[in-house]
Amino acid sequence: MKLHVTAFAVTCGLLWGLGLFLGTLWIVVVGGATGEVTLIGRVYLGYNISPLGAVIGLLWGLVDGFVGGAVFALLYNTLQAIFDRPAGA
Repeated sequence: MKLHVTAFAVTCGLLWGLGLFLGTLWIVVVGGATGEVTLIGRVYLGYNISPLGAVIGLLWGLVDGFVGGAVFALLYNTLQAIFDRPAGA
């Protein structure tokens, strides 16, 4: 089975971006917006625990998830092609 690289990358981007967005909003609602820089904030420029930080995290997550998903799908398809070759071919 071969993965469709674009579809997989878009799916990963949406999942990571929305997960980061909703997780940040959850922290804001439950604990209040602190503006605190977290470990994720050190990786994603502009991200912090705030409503604006949630939007910034959404954008970074879309990009990061897309790139990560594309790399994973390409690697998966390449390795699958190598291991599915008949012996002696």
